[in-house]
Amino acid sequence: MKTIDPRHYDIIIAPVVTEKATFASEHNKVLFKVAAKATKPQIKEAIEKLFDVKVKSVNTLVRKGKTKVFRGHFGSQSDSKRAIVTLEEGHRIDVTTGL
Repeated sequence: MKTIDPRHYDIIIAPVVTEKATFASEHNKVLFKVAAKATKPQIKEAIEKLFDVKVKSVNTLVRKGKTKVFRGHFGSQSDSKRAIVTLEEGHRIDVTTGL
């Protein structure tokens, strides 16, 4: 049995299942919601260890939280960081199973 560092579970929060993510999966790309302070090398290592795949590249983006007004009170959603992980040929992660 392989040992997985518990810190990897703190880096990768959840897969993103959207229409855009589904189209990206056709090009061997998977989207994940990641920790705000996670770096690209940390994300790459966590994906490789957790899913036993080879990662070609990692691109990250920060989605700014939306500002909402409800009954005169202003509020905002928190920012979230996402990672677009490109996998090597022959490797695949199916995030739709088991959800």
